[in-house]
Amino acid sequence: MGKIIFISGGVRSGKSAFALELAQKSKDVVFIATAGRKEDKEMNKRIEVHQKSRPTHWKTIEETEDIIKHLKALEKADCVIVDCITFLVSNWMFKKLNEEKIIENMQNIIKKLRKVRGKIIMVSNEVGMGVVPPYKLGRDFRDVIGRVNQLIVKNSNEFYFFISGIKWRLK
Repeated sequence: MGKIIFISGGVRSGKSAFALELAQKSKDVVFIATAGRKEDKEMNKRIEVHQKSRPTHWKTIEETEDIIKHLKALEKADCVIVDCITFLVSNWMFKKLNEEKIIENMQNIIKKLRKVRGKIIMVSNEVGMGVVPPYKLGRDFRDVIGRVNQLIVKNSNEFYFFISGIKWRLK
């Protein structure tokens, strides 16, 4: 049964770099990138920086919505990194999924990822510590990602929280 390691924290706090560090010793690594390509040039540059930071022998799967359809490719991996849950949830919200369906999707993902023989590293942003968004969609997103993150922490074996490059192991 797969060991789930959850990493959360602020933007540019060191989460992704730590996820890569945890996976370095694994032979067969599958990296699931959930951002997807956008029309946004700045975002595409961020994606390219992340791509260059990963070893070339790792398998990368770009999947913005349905991680489970790649389960066969993941089951025998020594390590699976899902970066980032925040994008996955926002993609679901743009598809008009409600909170109940989003939670159900994440429960299903956790259940299926447990079948991976190696470790599963899930990365997400903590967005609930900042200013309350002035618009409804922003507040809804903040609430949903907060609940999704709680669900992942509850089901994780280890939990690390990052702020300004400092990591805390909380579980």
